[in-house]
Amino acid sequence: MIVLGIETSCDETSAGVVSGRNLLSNVIASQDEIHKKFGGVVPELAGRRHIEVISAVVKSALEQAGLKLEQIEGVAVTKGPGLVVCLLVGLGFAKAIAWSRKIPLIGVNHLEGHLLSIFLEKPDLEFPFLGLIASGGHTILCLAQDWGKYQVIGQTLDDAAGEALDKGAKILGLGYPGGREIDRVSREGNPKAVQFPIAWTRHRELDYSFSGLKTALSRFVNEHPESREQLADIAASYQEAVVTALVQKAEQAVDKFRLKRIVLSGGVAANARLKQAFEELAYKKQIEMFAPTIRLCTDNAGMIALVGEEKLKRGFRDEINLDASAVLTLENWE
Repeated sequence: MIVLGIETSCDETSAGVVSGRNLLSNVIASQDEIHKKFGGVVPELAGRRHIEVISAVVKSALEQAGLKLEQIEGVAVTKGPGLVVCLLVGLGFAKAIAWSRKIPLIGVNHLEGHLLSIFLEKPDLEFPFLGLIASGGHTILCLAQDWGKYQVIGQTLDDAAGEALDKGAKILGLGYPGGREIDRVSREGNPKAVQFPIAWTRHRELDYSFSGLKTALSRFVNEHPESREQLADIAASYQEAVVTALVQKAEQAVDKFRLKRIVLSGGVAANARLKQAFEELAYKKQIEMFAPTIRLCTDNAGMIALVGEEKLKRGFRDEINLDASAVLTLENWE
């Protein structure tokens, strides 16, 4: 089965082709340079750029896969969550292909795409596993029992981990994208130089909270103006607080549910220190830890095509009136 995937949930326009969990192509057109001067994504500009490049991106994905559109057996597209003005571009393009070629349309949850992206590199990975989806908009701990069978056991109560890193970078005057810059600068710093608070929610033990950490960083910088000379140390200490919170909750979940493997996903999974910390946790607990390569951590259509293929094999497809949704959580297929 050959499935074309389309992803336009935020500021990457992507198209990819998957067949039998094999990634045949995965083209990503980034908008970092467009949004850099604004310090964040401007939805209207993002949507306009998607319109400008989506046709060329899909064409490139087909060419790299060595295929023609006539050979595609299904088209999978991100239905949410994301910026509606962006989602609608990909959704409209996918619908046009599905309708004109009379092939199935499959709406895919962006979060599910991240969670399962590891199967593009580890196609024989076994369920169940503990999944951590950490990105700019979401931080979710879940039990993945099978394809389409998930249980959310923890999530952020305020800022997402990626959002905390992005905002921290802005407070420190670093570049854009912030999370990537904090990762880079932190490699030269001492993560124990400053003691930032580790968020610990009391009422729901596996939930996260990062808003207080951001406030603590802002207060520290304001009270210690000379501290900018130790920028790498501050960045490393701040990053360490985010990483520690993510690892501690994951360790609790591993113990509570007696899990044998952890899968990281989402943009924050590209963070070098986070990967190292989870490798240390896996060694400590004698369990397996998996994380996609950096290109599959970011938003990409390969992961959307992957989930679309698995849904199509199980008989799931959507009507042509499928709509975009700005807010979605992980959903079970049945």
